[in-house]
Amino acid sequence: MFKRIVSFTVDGFMAGLLLSICCAVNISAGNNFAGAFLFSLGLFAIMELHLGLYTGKVGYLVVKRPRYAGEVTITLISNAIGAFLGGWLLSITRFGNMLSVRANEIMAGKMYDSPVSMFLLSMFCGILIFIAVEGDKKCTNADDHVGALFTTLIPVMIFIICGFNHSIADMGYFALSGFKNIDKAPLYFTMVIVGNGAGCMVIPIMKKFSINKWF
Repeated sequence: MFKRIVSFTVDGFMAGLLLSICCAVNISAGNNFAGAFLFSLGLFAIMELHLGLYTGKVGYLVVKRPRYAGEVTITLISNAIGAFLGGWLLSITRFGNMLSVRANEIMAGKMYDSPVSMFLLSMFCGILIFIAVEGDKKCTNADDHVGALFTTLIPVMIFIICGFNHSIADMGYFALSGFKNIDKAPLYFTMVIVGNGAGCMVIPIMKKFSINKWF
């Protein structure tokens, strides 16, 4: 059990750290489509390296045993530590000022949004992330690595271009911004974490009523 906890913690931390780098890449790209494409490679790397991401795991709560919730919780906390640390470290580099200004613009728009909008934009992000994760698994099991690449990249590019809310990525942006608007953070991240979780569960729940089983 101890080894499993350590594994979930390390994998979650590395995934969060990697997403903080993806946030910096997205900001630095200077082009929405290029930034979305480069950011999406982060999730592909997480899948290929078998790291742990909250939005990659939470959707399976509806088909796993109750103890799986513990794994998801450890992953979420580890993701947060990795994303916050990675974002903060990048913010104190020579690129920090440029990254901070842009990250603050991104997060100000998100954190001053209404709670309903926060939740809904997070839910739609969750739906797309579940498609990416499950698609990658299906393609990998079929030894279709090209398909795995596209099924991962396209949903992630869509949520980045649309400006949907991803809890762990937004933690990276928040740290890059210098933790500005920190008074808004508790409500925002609560709504986004819950919204991502709900979105990731939409397809697994709906498929329970379909004759075409997937799991």
